[in-house]
Amino acid sequence: MATITWQDFEKVELRAGTIIEVSDFPKARKPAYKLLIDFGLGIGVKRSSAQITKLYTKEELVGKQVICVTNFPPRQIADFMSEVLTTGFILEDGEVVLSEPQKKVPNGSLLA
Repeated sequence: MATITWQDFEKVELRAGTIIEVSDFPKARKPAYKLLIDFGLGIGVKRSSAQITKLYTKEELVGKQVICVTNFPPRQIADFMSEVLTTGFILEDGEVVLSEPQKKVPNGSLLA
């Protein structure tokens, strides 16, 4: 495992946002959803692609708060521009369990 400095960690903006819309992403190489995530007034609504279709339904994702990296550059995935990285924990079978705050926090809150 590579080590980083505190200054390196401070550069990564991990923020809470609420998923407000979920749609299928048939053009993705692996099964995925397109997410619209609300980060509040300072950041607004951003788009993300997430390969979480086996563990989550679209209906259960709407309203869920997640933790995202908000300061990566946008990334083109097929015909979709992903603006934030939605974080999660990778299981042995490759499925992803989303990372989320234990309690509701204001959208845009920075992880410390």
